[in-house]
Amino acid sequence: MPDDMSGFSNLPKLDKDDFYLSPEGYIVFTEKHHLKRGYCCKSGCKHCPYGYDTKTGKISK
Repeated sequence: MPDDMSGFSNLPKLDKDDFYLSPEGYIVFTEKHHLKRGYCCKSGCKHCPYGYDTKTGKISK
């Protein structure tokens, strides 16, 4: 079998408390996961601990 060329095999494994599945089936990252990542991705995440505001584009914390 050829090597995985997608790059997904290099991603860190997620702990079960880093995310949950929404009723629609989407992965929702928890505040713990965002803090472990160490920076704001500026995507307007539901559990963003950095205080990013999608309307102003600024971090308030």
